[in-house]
Amino acid sequence: MTEPGTSPPYSGQTTDEQETRTPLRLFLRTETGGAVVLLAAAVAALVWINAAPSSYATVWHTELSIRLGAWDVALDLREWVNSGLMTLFFFVVGLETRREFDMGELRERRRVVPLLAAGLSGMLLPVAVFLVINAGGDSAGGWGAAMSTDTAFALGILALFRSRFPEGLRTFLLTVTVVDDFAALGVIAFVYSEDFDLLALLIGFGVFALILALRAAGLRRGAAYAVLGIAAWVAFLESGVDPIVVGLVMGLLTFAYPAARGDLERATDLFRLFREQPTAEYERSVRSGLASALSPNDRLQRLFHPWSSYVIVPLFALANTGVELGGDRLGEAFTSPVTLGILLGFVIGKPLGIAGASWLTARLSGGRLRPPVGWGSTLASGTMAAAGFTVSLLIATKALSGTRLEEAKIGILSSVVGAAALAWLVSRGLRLLPRRARVEALLGRAELITDLAPGVDAGRDHVRGPAEALVTLVEYGDFECPYCGQAEPVVRRLLAEVGELRYVWRHLPLHDVHPNARLAAEAAEAAAEQDAFWRMHDLLLDHQGALRMPDLIGYAEEIGLDVDRFRDHLQRRRGSTRVAEDIESADLSGVSGTPTFFVNGRRHHGSYDIDSLTEAVRAAKARAGLAR
Repeated sequence: MTEPGTSPPYSGQTTDEQETRTPLRLFLRTETGGAVVLLAAAVAALVWINAAPSSYATVWHTELSIRLGAWDVALDLREWVNSGLMTLFFFVVGLETRREFDMGELRERRRVVPLLAAGLSGMLLPVAVFLVINAGGDSAGGWGAAMSTDTAFALGILALFRSRFPEGLRTFLLTVTVVDDFAALGVIAFVYSEDFDLLALLIGFGVFALILALRAAGLRRGAAYAVLGIAAWVAFLESGVDPIVVGLVMGLLTFAYPAARGDLERATDLFRLFREQPTAEYERSVRSGLASALSPNDRLQRLFHPWSSYVIVPLFALANTGVELGGDRLGEAFTSPVTLGILLGFVIGKPLGIAGASWLTARLSGGRLRPPVGWGSTLASGTMAAAGFTVSLLIATKALSGTRLEEAKIGILSSVVGAAALAWLVSRGLRLLPRRARVEALLGRAELITDLAPGVDAGRDHVRGPAEALVTLVEYGDFECPYCGQAEPVVRRLLAEVGELRYVWRHLPLHDVHPNARLAAEAAEAAAEQDAFWRMHDLLLDHQGALRMPDLIGYAEEIGLDVDRFRDHLQRRRGSTRVAEDIESADLSGVSGTPTFFVNGRRHHGSYDIDSLTEAVRAAKARAGLAR
């Protein structure tokens, strides 16, 4: 059996059409890819400053001002990056945090406790290590540089070991780093900001109050919120509080919710009108209808994630990573309490803080509050979180200067290498464990959030496979949907190749785009009345282009049904209640498109080729086996 977190042999093709990704998975992919660009920018900064130190300093100290009448903002280029563009970086962090609270792991509030404990402990322990090493020195004020994980590098390291860890580790690591970023921003705002201007600060809070009022009134104009966000940014800049806090707050205020079928159906109707009358007016209506079907959080994440990962954070690295290297400088740095405090704070404090807090929370709660992955994965996430960069550099530039700042940069850069090395050691150690111990160390015993509502009822649902199987695969499907047709051979192969698997079909006919889908669902229920649901199910998916009434009657004859009884069932729509119940359960489960799969009640986010579904099913089987 393939171990959890490993990929089975490739035996199918993944296409863009087959992939159904959540914003969380898009976020992970974007951040992971961005780690490569971020690393390249850091290397470019090091090469630049060591080849031409004067030009590096000249460029980033160039002043740029924006003036409107008597009002102006004048900052050098580095400050525009650090306080301006990084506001958008924290806006993205806020968006993802809000999504987790609205739709992700944190929508069950009790799950916030272990993640919050892990995130905060993973910051406090590195700070304690730094302060011990720098006790009594003038460098102790730079403690904030030792506490914050860089999300892009942490996820980049995870990508290197992707096949060795379960999917849930990405969500755990991401959520811990979000807590980390949130707390770090508070430290920047209230510890490393100086010379407060109370009036400007009150104006900034007043702008936030206006934003809340407009949101409560139902205003959906993005331009209005953008203008108010800029006004709040200027107010906080003038107040002495680092204005990047504005980005996080604006992100946290942005709702996330799944696309509703009703909104999607309205978008379809608008598109049909445009198809019949392709005018500029209908074009605007279609665009507006499509946009309104998605939450503001979805739209803004899609817009700003690439800019954040591939432009803003690399620019930040280019502006702040520059440090002159040489044998003497490196030798001095690695005997400096600043460099050692940051490096050891990350590589010792982070793993112990995250893993220790997770263990202590589970112990004190009697096992009710556990991380969503096993202790081995939790420790691995701690090693990956030991990669400090973006926020650490940001704090270092505010807290330190001169030689101390150079030493801090070397410590921060070294932490990325140390994090990768530690993650490799942990992954190697886990592979040496006996199989059952390794599975438990990777997956753990935490109860996962169930996305499927209601759960599978063998007396009601259409079930294929052994009733007592360890894994249940549920598909919401539409007999006329071509993607359901593409998924069907994959499902049949899974049933043939993976033991202890049962499969459930639930109807979700998308009548606005597939006019014969509802009738086909009724035909399947008419066949079920004669104990022939699965034979009809297979025929319908094999003949998706022929689902009119005469075709359905022909299929009933082909499989030997009582045709009169079958026809009467269809004409009276006796299965309508059953189909309507499935549609209602899809709404309760947040399903708006087909095919959508659930594995042991957990929604499968990703492609539905044989590799992806096999990996998800086998991981669920391994987890279920631990519970027996």
